[in-house]
Amino acid sequence: MEFICDMLASRVVFGVGSLKRLPEELDRLSLSRVLVFSTPEQRDHAEQVVALIGSRAAAVFDRAVMHVPTETQSLALAEVKRLGVQGGIAIGGGSTTGLCKALALEMDFPFVAIPTTYAGSEMTPIWGLTAEGAKRTGRDARVRPRTVIYDPTLTLSLPVQLSGTSGMNAIAHCVEALYAENANPVASLMAEEGIRVLAQNLPRIAHSPANLEVRTEALYGAWLSGVALGSVGMALHHKLCHVLGGSFNLPHAETHTIVLPHAAAFNLPVTPEAHARTARALGADEPAQALYDLLISLGAPPALKNLGMKETDLDRAAQLATRDPYYNPRPVTEPVIRTLLDNAYHGRRPTPL
Repeated sequence: MEFICDMLASRVVFGVGSLKRLPEELDRLSLSRVLVFSTPEQRDHAEQVVALIGSRAAAVFDRAVMHVPTETQSLALAEVKRLGVQGGIAIGGGSTTGLCKALALEMDFPFVAIPTTYAGSEMTPIWGLTAEGAKRTGRDARVRPRTVIYDPTLTLSLPVQLSGTSGMNAIAHCVEALYAENANPVASLMAEEGIRVLAQNLPRIAHSPANLEVRTEALYGAWLSGVALGSVGMALHHKLCHVLGGSFNLPHAETHTIVLPHAAAFNLPVTPEAHARTARALGADEPAQALYDLLISLGAPPALKNLGMKETDLDRAAQLATRDPYYNPRPVTEPVIRTLLDNAYHGRRPTPL
């Protein structure tokens, strides 16, 4: 056995009620003046943070949006400089964490991430920026939060359907980590466990959204997914979702949810170990079919057309997804990806390609 394992771990504070430890974490980082970031929808959570840390909060910047447009990055950067803050607090999902990562690309910007979804991006060194209809991504250790606080009580307000798609997004991170070019035994153990925990608990959230124990398990799975993906590379699934999100402005979690079974059906048959681990975690012989059944059971939208994508855009999406070379365990060609996208567009059951 030979492998290289490069685990980039942030400090993690996990558990019910752990938000109350935010002030001491700011002390530990010597941050006495910070800007609190959120989306407009998460403004209430941001105000909760302000109430907790008092005068250390210079202001709230509540304009984080999906896919981190460079215009939003510029606005946030100007606000950081105007207020003279030392760092930030990102409370919310991948949009808010992604904005703070974008700031860290430009300057020394230590921040604390407080996830309220199951996105997992807070544990990765992966950043993304969207400009002129195209999303660029990269990896840089500087963009990782200095501390991540996981408080399951903050996920109780996450709507049931969004809980499902956010969790499916996290499962997608795990599946892709299993067949990554630089997959390793440690990341694969975490990825398999992440799939198992999330697949078991997402349906339980759908039936009992106020169950804090179930929410805690799902957040644990999300942490695993982020660590796994952050430790290895990405392949077809994430390439497709970055194209669909950045170039067609499709919602992040829902897009990952829809694409996942089709990307799995394409790649898992040629990656026996990844197939075996995914099947074992899902308790199913055909993991791509099980992933599709899971999204249906969660009431998630099954088709890209449900997200507002136009069928006339499929050709361009296939072109964009195959224009630049990238690693994938199976060769990627435009005709095959066009067929995969057509299946995802119509919400068909995944089929071998």
